[in-house]
Amino acid sequence: MSRTQLNRPRSSLHERFSYKWLALSVTSLGALMASMNSGTLIIALPTLLRDLHTTLLSLIWILLAYNVTQTVFVLNVGRLSDMVGRKKLYVLGFGVFTLTSLLAGFTGNVPLLIALRALQGVGGAFMIANSSAIVTDAFPKEELGFAIGTNQMMVAVGAILGPIIGGALTALGWQWVFWFNVPLGIIGTLWAAFTLRDLASKKDSKDRFDVWGNLTYAVGFALLMIGLSVGGIQSWGGVAPYLLVGLAALVLFVVIEGRVKAPMLDLRLFRDTAFSLNNATVFLNSVARMALTFLFVFYFQGAKGIDAVLAGIMLGPVAVGLLIASPIAGRLSDRMDPRMLIRLGLVLGTLALAGLAEVLSLTTPYWLIAGLMFVAGVGNGLFNSPNSSLIMGSVAPDRRGVAAGIRSLLMSVGGVIAIIFTLSIVVSEVPRNVMLQVFSGLSSNLPAATLTPFVDGLKLAFWILAGVSALSAVLAFLLPSAQRLSAASQAAD
Repeated sequence: MSRTQLNRPRSSLHERFSYKWLALSVTSLGALMASMNSGTLIIALPTLLRDLHTTLLSLIWILLAYNVTQTVFVLNVGRLSDMVGRKKLYVLGFGVFTLTSLLAGFTGNVPLLIALRALQGVGGAFMIANSSAIVTDAFPKEELGFAIGTNQMMVAVGAILGPIIGGALTALGWQWVFWFNVPLGIIGTLWAAFTLRDLASKKDSKDRFDVWGNLTYAVGFALLMIGLSVGGIQSWGGVAPYLLVGLAALVLFVVIEGRVKAPMLDLRLFRDTAFSLNNATVFLNSVARMALTFLFVFYFQGAKGIDAVLAGIMLGPVAVGLLIASPIAGRLSDRMDPRMLIRLGLVLGTLALAGLAEVLSLTTPYWLIAGLMFVAGVGNGLFNSPNSSLIMGSVAPDRRGVAAGIRSLLMSVGGVIAIIFTLSIVVSEVPRNVMLQVFSGLSSNLPAATLTPFVDGLKLAFWILAGVSALSAVLAFLLPSAQRLSAASQAAD
């Protein structure tokens, strides 16, 4: 099929509306559903711990299974989308996400629930690795910041609604946290199937599949996360084999990727300093910000004894800041140097995290916490869309799937590490019986002195996250101009 035929309107719907807005509507719905899913589940964690009578480690893996499998698959999906087309994988991802949501609500078996969450992560990888690439294919470069900013705005809307809706759904039963995704998923799957097109030229689909690269990456990352989570939450005794084998597999993965003809991770992209720095800030920013909502769920429901519905509402300032800043940043990044927005966003995020580390206690007034959470959300909104626009707009069309996969990979890895790392800090000094009461949301009758180690752990975690955010800001000030990034990309092509 020729490019002319591919771009020709195929229905009255396509004749009335420009395809770029249809593509944006599909990816925005996917972003909304994914962000709502995360928020609704996080707010339901204390209820899951009580109702399923499970351990804290198993509870965390109900949350992490999605992130880990998404991280494992997102790179390969990015490459596959460049080869076979973004539409097929995006539609498949919506369908898998929807089906696993339906099934997850029908099981009370914790290992099976973790397995379904892992499969849901595969669907999420198919969606997230293609979303930015689909938008970038559909929009001209001068409107790309606005389009990605709109996607980020929907993430913010989902982040606002997720905890609030999650609190209400939890009152009906934790199963509804999963079942709520089903009608949205059906609509999204059908909408994507009938509206999306593959505009980018495909690479040779006969390229050999990178079997050893995929195997070493999956094994290495999974073993490393298992070792870190078991060590941080339960005990470091006996986890050394997981960590050593995991690290060895990841080192072998890097060696393999530098030698195979069609690698799942194209290391050549990192030869460009600007591309590498932009992605380094993505990773560090993800580590710094991903744990914020997670930690405050247990602060509000655990240490403060607030019910799930109100706790969900109290998490809102982060998402409100994101909602306000994302479309503004997206529009401004098309008209000014996006590096200025990236730097400002990272500095604001650092100040907010440091402020939370300084003022947090059991008696801190909510208005002060809410104000700092709002600043953190604004910082994240200013960072995300300009950063994504710089990365996606700098690579050739047939490499956008890989570039989106790399960015998504680093965000996912950062999120997983943030949750495991901060949780290990918080629980390290807390007696096990107190820890279980806090994470079950049953600690409201405990004296303040008993909860002091938990709050001290939160403060230390926020100080460390502020340091990580400060490092990402330093790297942002080293970024070369967008023009230089684009020129380097064109030279590489």
